[in-house]
Amino acid sequence: MKTHSKKSRPTPASTGEQEKHYFRFHLPHLHLASVYGDDWFALKAEAFARFFGTPVFLVAQTIIVAIWIGANVIGFTKFDVYPFILLNLAFSLQAAYAAPLILLAQTRQAERDKVHTEADAQHREALALANDQRLELAAQHSEQMLTLLRQNTELTELTQQLSQHIEGLTRDIHNKILQESTRL
Repeated sequence: MKTHSKKSRPTPASTGEQEKHYFRFHLPHLHLASVYGDDWFALKAEAFARFFGTPVFLVAQTIIVAIWIGANVIGFTKFDVYPFILLNLAFSLQAAYAAPLILLAQTRQAERDKVHTEADAQHREALALANDQRLELAAQHSEQMLTLLRQNTELTELTQQLSQHIEGLTRDIHNKILQESTRL
């Protein structure tokens, strides 16, 4: 198997191996694997966009905002007093950077989901075709077995008839020999 990136995605080396490879229908869509690309910045941007929806981020942001507001209301510091202009600016800055990253991630994820669904459909169709071929082959084998069984039955009946005929001939020969020996 060859690998194309740091994440070592397996790809088949030959056509024969490709037919047996489980992800062979997904290979044409490997370019969609990473949302922003495969370089350092792209990986960090995707991780950043994915982090925004986690409970850790939401709890951490809530704690920071509570400390920020508490420190300014109680009077520990006066760098951002009551209308909290600086806090609003921080939220606006966060939203300005987060929204495009999240939207881009959602769009690309939808695209990846679509092609993976198509690849899965192709895989299911290939499995259905292989199943149909196996069923057809099983039907052919069953038909051959029935034909062989009929032929075997006919041969057995013929063997029985020949055995009965040989038995009759043997009796006739035996009777003739007995008749000739009694004449002598």
